[in-house]
Amino acid sequence: MIARLQGIAEPLGDDRVVVDVGGVGYLVFCSGRTMGRLPGGGAPVQLHIETHVREDHIHLYGFVEAAEHEWFRLLTTVQGVGARVALAILSAMGPDDLIRAVASGDKAAVSRANGVGPKLAGRIVSELKDKTGAIALGPAITVAAVRGDGQPGAAVDADAVSALVNLGYGRSEAFTAVARAGSQLGEEAALADLIRAGLEELSQ
Repeated sequence: MIARLQGIAEPLGDDRVVVDVGGVGYLVFCSGRTMGRLPGGGAPVQLHIETHVREDHIHLYGFVEAAEHEWFRLLTTVQGVGARVALAILSAMGPDDLIRAVASGDKAAVSRANGVGPKLAGRIVSELKDKTGAIALGPAITVAAVRGDGQPGAAVDADAVSALVNLGYGRSEAFTAVARAGSQLGEEAALADLIRAGLEELSQ
């Protein structure tokens, strides 16, 4: 199994590149995000590789970031998400965006990727939420920082997120704003205070 490739990259289109390693060219499929970060001018590149072996082919999928590689693996554990769909999602959303979308249940954000309808987006959010609970959202904040897990104050946080969404903010950004506000104000913060602090976070 190939885990990493280092060589000269020659793009062949929007989603694939040939990596020349000592005169041997490896065809590697990539997300738009990784393709956009490939160096030009014959500079060497190092890609994290996911190898898929099937009866009729061997495909290599490459990622500049280890985090994107991990998300590719996570996404392909969801029923209905193959490698191409996972790459489409990673082309539309970075790892941090995916963390926020899954943690906040933002199906609309995930469904913006090509080939992902509302039903599949809902399945992705539902199945991956528990698997991403310990991934950091930002400085000193994790998914668990928003009290949506049965801890005191869970209803207040959900209402605060809902209020910000009703004001026109995206669910993912509202979730992150409330997470930051909640970490600053503490578990006993009143709904009005959370909303006010969340709006301040969003205005920065």
